[in-house]
Amino acid sequence: MELPELWPAPRAAGPVTGTVALPGSKSITNRAYILAAQARSTSTLTNALRSRDTDLMAAGLSSLGTDVDFVTETTVAVTGAALHGGRVDCGLAGTVMRFLPPLATGARGTVEFDGDPQARTRPLDTVLGALRGLGARIDGDGLPFTVHGEGPVTGGVVTIDASASSQFVSGLLLSGPSFTEGVTVHHVGEPVPSMPHIEMTVDMLRSAGAVVDTATANTWRVEPGGLHAHDWVVEPDLSNATVFLAAAAVTGGAVTVPHWNRDSTQPGVQFADILTAMGAEVSYTDGAITARGTGVLHGVDWDLRDIGELTPTVAALAALADTDSHLRGISHLRGHETDRLAALTAEITGLGGRCTETEDGLHIEPATLRAGTWRSYADHRMATAGAILGLVTDGVQVHDIGTTAKTMPDFPAMWRTLLGTDDGDRS
Repeated sequence: MELPELWPAPRAAGPVTGTVALPGSKSITNRAYILAAQARSTSTLTNALRSRDTDLMAAGLSSLGTDVDFVTETTVAVTGAALHGGRVDCGLAGTVMRFLPPLATGARGTVEFDGDPQARTRPLDTVLGALRGLGARIDGDGLPFTVHGEGPVTGGVVTIDASASSQFVSGLLLSGPSFTEGVTVHHVGEPVPSMPHIEMTVDMLRSAGAVVDTATANTWRVEPGGLHAHDWVVEPDLSNATVFLAAAAVTGGAVTVPHWNRDSTQPGVQFADILTAMGAEVSYTDGAITARGTGVLHGVDWDLRDIGELTPTVAALAALADTDSHLRGISHLRGHETDRLAALTAEITGLGGRCTETEDGLHIEPATLRAGTWRSYADHRMATAGAILGLVTDGVQVHDIGTTAKTMPDFPAMWRTLLGTDDGDRS
């Protein structure tokens, strides 16, 4: 269905209740693609996410010679092969623009990378500079750029500042088994954000047979070779799940998400603690999580450095809370799909809220929100934050709700189903 440029965020008629089955994790799916492409036999991805970001990864690998076969909509057979030159459209996907270039350095031929206009401002010089230090030939420090593949690069030891994104570390580690000497990555600088994503990378590398040494702080070593085919069962995307759980907290309802792995390395798993601190109730039954709203929503003082991708959801809740919130440790969000700190400040303020930027985060004060347009900035998590606010605020219109297809193929339909309403029903 074609979506309107301005999407009337449905107002909840009462407490939101229901069960939401989420598609697979983007983070896990795209890591599994990179690892499967390095094996010389067939890996299977079950419950793989089909979204813009993951389809871009699949298309990028296919253009370089990897055999990607969609057995069903969410089951993918991936068979590695010697890589050749090609063209890669990164869209606005950080996992594509930072995970595929290290793999492409081992191709035989020229690989051209480009993406959406907004992607050309995203920082890439750290990973591209590191690859040059490991023996690769690359023209450019950001999109568009060109990798001149000459077969496997030497690899070795590299020192980087990954304080802007954990993806710089993950991207290098994921292709480390294909470097002649493997790779050792030293981080220097401010603490690396989103450490759970690096833990996810290490766990998945080991599952695929790689030898990974993490004994030294801020240093990761991946030995060359050793990867084998692996059958991946992709967890639901827990960060996407937080939006639906938030709906329960905001409206005093109860929302259940099945297949919630409490031991997951996904950042979304930590949202349960935030919900509890803000006044909601959280329970677990038969592998599912249920969030219940209690009629109150309190502000929090929370360091989100490791779980920065949850910031738009938490900020939306904070804008509806009865006390101040301080969201800290997230200066790196200025380099995400958009400058999320500036975007959240502008949009919350635009609806009558009180939000100011700090050096490393946001300060949000209680205020009564009003009708208005919520801009998404081509950022899927900004769009879903607007949907949360629209649950209890009349007249919120989200610009470009279609950007949610980045990680949720049909978010508007999922949202309407949960609310039991049709598009534009403001009752």
